Amino acid sequence: MNKKIISSAKAPGAVGPYSQATEAAGLVFVSGQLPIDASTGEFVPGGVKEQTTQVLKNVGFILEEAGLDYSNVLKSTVYLSDIKDFAAMNEIYATFFTEPYPARVAYAVVSLPKGALVEIDVIAAR
Repeated sequence: MNKKIISSAKAPGAVGPYSQATEAAGLVFVSGQLPIDASTGEFVPGGVKEQTTQVLKNVGFILEEAGLDYSNVLKSTVYLSDIKDFAAMNEIYATFFTEPYPARVAYAVVSLPKGALVEIDVIAAR
């Protein structure tokens, strides 16, 4: 297997032993993104809508670095700190993706790193 590492300076850097994204066999696996603005290193202000927007922008920056965009996404996984935020997250999510939509799973989790309200990872294909 030939694995390629993908990294974008526009998205927050990895803060542990992982890569922003890896590619193999035409598939790009984007690690879970938090609502961090890479220019400040801080979470964007606001609630789940603002955080979802920043998370998906970060995903987009990494996809762009790979020469892809949201239309290449096959599957996404959404992690929410509160399932009550599902509708608000979904409203923003729908502005980044168009039909045919990728497959998706959404979970409520006990907590997310740094107290984030949302985290999203994606799998995309060339």
